[in-house]
Amino acid sequence: METLQAAQAIDFSLLALFARASLTVKVVMVVLILMSFWAWAIIIQKLLAFAAARTSAGRFDRSFWSGEPLDDLYDRIGDTPRGAAERIFAAGMTEWRRSHRDDGALIPGADQRIDRAMNVAIQREESRLMRGLSFLATTGATAPFIGLFGTVWGIKNAFEGIAVSQNTNLAVVAPGIAEALLATALGLLAAIPAVVFYNKLSGDADRIVGNYETFADEFSTLLSRQMAAD
Repeated sequence: METLQAAQAIDFSLLALFARASLTVKVVMVVLILMSFWAWAIIIQKLLAFAAARTSAGRFDRSFWSGEPLDDLYDRIGDTPRGAAERIFAAGMTEWRRSHRDDGALIPGADQRIDRAMNVAIQREESRLMRGLSFLATTGATAPFIGLFGTVWGIKNAFEGIAVSQNTNLAVVAPGIAEALLATALGLLAAIPAVVFYNKLSGDADRIVGNYETFADEFSTLLSRQMAAD
């Protein structure tokens, strides 16, 4: 009964557990909290960026297939395309115009140069989409082990305290074990969302890039027909 009352008198709130932890365990917890916050910042930013990319691509797709002449569409977009699809289109059209001689004839190899220009633009957009996702993968892979290290270190300190006090009752053992397990909980709290959203965002990025590549192929086909007609 006395042991139970003593255990109930101990503060097991998260702040109290953090305050009682050793310096090493505190550093582990702070690192995991920072990793979790940074991971969520990347997740939110990427969700917004991907939604904007899909909206921009849909808007441009409607303009592209509206029947408006490509030269007019390119002139309207100008030197400041607003989205990834427009930048890919502008890269192709820029190379298309550069491939014409003063007399209007095409310079040989224009189709390969146009394809390369659009491929380079697609690679740039893919790099933008994937930027930051490596941190989510790193967090998902390492956070549980960082938390486990904190737990092992905390349990070691708890057992050292037991050995020094030569007392194994619940009031002595429970606080140290609880502090140690908090590190593992924080590691899982950081890792699970990071893994889930890394997989989701990687898949979304692949689909968006796939749509860009499909558009580039369709655009290249249209230009090839134009070349053949010329």
